[in-house]
Amino acid sequence: MNTAPAIGLPCPTVASLTRDLRRLGLQDGDIVFVHSSMRSLGPLENGAQTVVDALASAVGCGGLVLMPSFHLIERSQRAEQWQIGSSEATTGWLTEFFRRMPGTVRSDHYSHSVAARGHNAADWVTGQGPDTGLKSPWDLSPWMKTFGDRSPLFRCYQRGAKVLMLGTSYHNLTFLHLVEVMDWNRRLAADPTADFRWLDREAAGRWWESQTSQKHAAVACARGTLFDVRQFINTLLDFVRTDSSLFKSWPGTIPSKSHSTS
Repeated sequence: MNTAPAIGLPCPTVASLTRDLRRLGLQDGDIVFVHSSMRSLGPLENGAQTVVDALASAVGCGGLVLMPSFHLIERSQRAEQWQIGSSEATTGWLTEFFRRMPGTVRSDHYSHSVAARGHNAADWVTGQGPDTGLKSPWDLSPWMKTFGDRSPLFRCYQRGAKVLMLGTSYHNLTFLHLVEVMDWNRRLAADPTADFRWLDREAAGRWWESQTSQKHAAVACARGTLFDVRQFINTLLDFVRTDSSLFKSWPGTIPSKSHSTS
């Protein structure tokens, strides 16, 4: 998709990006989890600030914007070096800009932290309470379970959030991990020795798009994709329950850093 503005035209603004996002399907009151590539968006009037302002405008004062602020350094160093207020987000320039903005709140998790702005943002990232919910390979005491009952990622599934991909592929889609985790917990209930299975992310994305009419539209220069988290996860879970063709084998118990981008 070549959507770059013609030479001499003004850079996209908050107003034009908001129109793009609304055309894609974002609405007032939406909860949206954003995966992004700043480079794919092209030149913008005020850079990353324009994107954040447009997202806030598209979902309105009753909406919520979440982004991954994951701390995916060398796995053996993540817990030791984690500081909620200062550890950089390793998930791209926009997510780090978003994390550092005054008023952004962040969940306390040594690897899979989430940043949020908007309606009830603090409630979404405050994981207090019992350590209950889905077991995953990233769980580590004293942090709550990565996909536990009060984790921001599981709440997106529970509360009807949308995924927005801006110039990114399914390789970076965090919610494929939630599919893997839910699949594993289902099989653990029947067999406590069941192995964790890793999805071929691009293959899973292609299969998902073949099953549904995805919403795609240009957002500035980027290809935007928007869909419902719960529908995505439930559709994939139903498929992998009887067909393992979307899984592949990984060495060891945790994928290497090069594969741990979400």
